Amino acid sequence: MIVEYVRYRIDPAESEEFEAAYARASASLAAAPQCVDYELSRCVEEPTSYILRIGWTSADDHMRGFRGGEHFPAFFAEIKPYVRQIEEMRHYERTAVRGAGSSVPTMYEWAGGGEALERLTEVFYANVMKDDLLLPLFEHMAADHPKWVAIWLGEVFRGPERYSRERGGYHHMVRQHLGKAITEPQRRRWVSLLMDAADTVGLPDDPEFRAAFTSYIEWGTRIALANSQPDAKPPLEAPMPHWDWGVAPPYIPSTP
Repeated sequence: MIVEYVRYRIDPAESEEFEAAYARASASLAAAPQCVDYELSRCVEEPTSYILRIGWTSADDHMRGFRGGEHFPAFFAEIKPYVRQIEEMRHYERTAVRGAGSSVPTMYEWAGGGEALERLTEVFYANVMKDDLLLPLFEHMAADHPKWVAIWLGEVFRGPERYSRERGGYHHMVRQHLGKAITEPQRRRWVSLLMDAADTVGLPDDPEFRAAFTSYIEWGTRIALANSQPDAKPPLEAPMPHWDWGVAPPYIPSTP
């Protein structure tokens, strides 16, 4: 992915129509398979200055694919009146220097930290050991298994990187599922019991947290099911997964 930045200098008398033109032109960007995302921002200190940021799958996809494709004519028709007001138009490569600030708490923090996740896995695995469908998978489970699953979840949700330091990270977790031949009914029961345990121990039940939490559990259990099949050949070396809020960050009421 590359990022295109287009800087405009727009007369205040034209700003309303300029933004309206890009609102119309955005339909072409949204329909273009070469476009990843886009955003038009206006400078607070200098309201005449605008920056359009467009993520493209590649520079070539932008210059040849989009500009030579079916969506460009409608796009250009809307923004053509403002081409002469462009001050810069360039492609940029993203670097490894990026991250998130602390204005939004991590899912680990929102959940209540390591203690909350350990309570979750303790209650969950106690119920697993009483479940006829799941017991065959866990009857020889190590006594400290619930603790390590809590530590895994903590790292996934942007908490301390203990699982990577002390257990070796992703490849260790993958190996736990090899050859288990997990079935879809077992996966679904695992998810159901975990959600019940989340209610029992009082994990946050706001829609934003539960949506993000559930999305990871669904993703993770489906990966585990696939990796557990007899003919599976999963990659044993891969980055540790990390889960964030996705499209809906936590609702934090503004203070007067």
